[in-house]
Amino acid sequence: MIKKEKPRHRFHYSVDSAIEKPFNWLQMMRLFSYLKPYRTNLLPLAIIAMVISTVVRLITPILIGVYALNNVIYERNLDSLRNVVLLIAALYILSWIANTFRIRWMNKLGQNVIYDLRQSLFKHIQRLSHRFFDQRSAGSILVRITNDVNSLQDLFTNGVINLLMDILLLIGIIVILFFYSPELTLAIMVILPVMFFISTKLRRKIRRSWQNVRVIQSHINSHLNESIQGIRVTQSYTQEKENMSFFNDMNEKNFQAWRIATQQNALFRPFVEMSNAFGTVILIWYGVHLIQTGNINVGIFVTFAFYLGMFWEPISRLGQVYNQLLVGMASSERIFEFLDEKPSVPEKKNAVDLQKITGHIQFENVEFAYDENRKALNNINLEMKAGETVALVGHTGSGKTTIVNLITRFYDPTSGKVKIDGQDLRDITLDSIRSQVSIVLQDTFIFSGTIMENIRFGRPDATDEEVIQAAEMVGASQFITRLKNGYQTEVEERGNILSVGERQLLSFARALLADPQILILDEATASIDTETEQIIQKALNTLLKGRTAIMIAHRLSTIREADNIIVLDHGEIMEQGNHDELMKQKGRYYHLVQAQFDALHVG
Repeated sequence: MIKKEKPRHRFHYSVDSAIEKPFNWLQMMRLFSYLKPYRTNLLPLAIIAMVISTVVRLITPILIGVYALNNVIYERNLDSLRNVVLLIAALYILSWIANTFRIRWMNKLGQNVIYDLRQSLFKHIQRLSHRFFDQRSAGSILVRITNDVNSLQDLFTNGVINLLMDILLLIGIIVILFFYSPELTLAIMVILPVMFFISTKLRRKIRRSWQNVRVIQSHINSHLNESIQGIRVTQSYTQEKENMSFFNDMNEKNFQAWRIATQQNALFRPFVEMSNAFGTVILIWYGVHLIQTGNINVGIFVTFAFYLGMFWEPISRLGQVYNQLLVGMASSERIFEFLDEKPSVPEKKNAVDLQKITGHIQFENVEFAYDENRKALNNINLEMKAGETVALVGHTGSGKTTIVNLITRFYDPTSGKVKIDGQDLRDITLDSIRSQVSIVLQDTFIFSGTIMENIRFGRPDATDEEVIQAAEMVGASQFITRLKNGYQTEVEERGNILSVGERQLLSFARALLADPQILILDEATASIDTETEQIIQKALNTLLKGRTAIMIAHRLSTIREADNIIVLDHGEIMEQGNHDELMKQKGRYYHLVQAQFDALHVG
């Protein structure tokens, strides 16, 4: 019987893979650098509280073993015993108070650091170029900002201070033990080299297992994001079972990855407990021998027993902290990978702000390729005069959208120059370019919030009256006023409560409110019915006066009035002129118009 092969999922997540870097403290120090803003307030307070509680723990066994047992109980001095008990009680109360404040301050410190780190990451991602987002799914980016940052929370709220506390406690215990009996201390510590050897062997496996967990979680989030965004397509093609099957496989991989990671983490604590057992055996066997030979007394033996119990506790916690560091390493690698990402469209240090422009655009010997095998523009030379309406025409993949992307400087040309008002865009700040250019896409994006907020998005300081005026000028007010709450109507994510045409009208109002000098319409009327298109065309005839307008349209009837029509094919300009001129030439444009007319006539 031939086993049926499970259908492969249509999406791949090759970019978000494991990062193979050796564990290094330099990177962890970079992570801990986010503590710097708090080194003069919260961090010192937490360290002081930690030192107080640690010192109390170090003093207590001496009071019980050496002082109380040797000097008080043997001498039957009840007054001294009462004083020791009261002193120990007072020290424990002091330790409780110190620990309470330590936990409070470290929780506040940890939350502040996580806030700063997430804010820094989100701010950096906002400034990255389009090429970065072309190579990564929204879900994988979401994982970095949420899951990977959240995984560092325990490290900053508990791990850092616990690390310092346990190191201080271990040093204190070792110094005290050597002070009272170097021979017994060396005998007990003989197990440490073995512990160190085995723990270093586990380190690499644990780090890789947590890296694998992060990568699989990123894939799950990517799949969830696109499954939710594309639910209508999934249901239309009845692919729910395939999606569920694929998610089940990923969920199983996530389960197994977590199981392996937690099992490897769990190996450390039993090993520490076994080491503690060996240490106790050595203490009893060799300690009794030292008592019999008169090298130590019973009080010192009891003190050693206290310290031995305390010694393995921080050792065990250091293993847990080290696991937190491994988790933090895996997450910080992924976070710093994004933070180290440089925009493919960099802004020069001496870039100047572009003042009020006229909208004169020039392409000089421009070539552009998305990758080595995908050349989009080939030696383009063109001029768009200020205030002119220019239409870009051509088959899919001819380079229309690429030209628009270069004008808005979402990408830089591979060679050649793109200029606005005679200035190379690479010499101008990005904000000053994009603040004077508005773009309306075919697949418009509506944010969660009110209709008023969505229209105001490109110009936050606009008044309500200006928002309403912009909506009226594009004809959007007709459907907005029919809504129950009018301009205060809450729209859901991506504006799903609105029709495609209504969303497009809002994007027109948004773009026009920004009052750009250059207005780009990228297939902006493709999803709008003929009646709505007539409303928009009427508004645009007035609104485009004095502005440079660039229109991309497959529906050629919408560009008949354009001042200049540029016909593109495979990244090259084949012909250009106004509608009448191109029709007389009977070239490519003429045949495109005839083909659309025939298709419409047949329909």
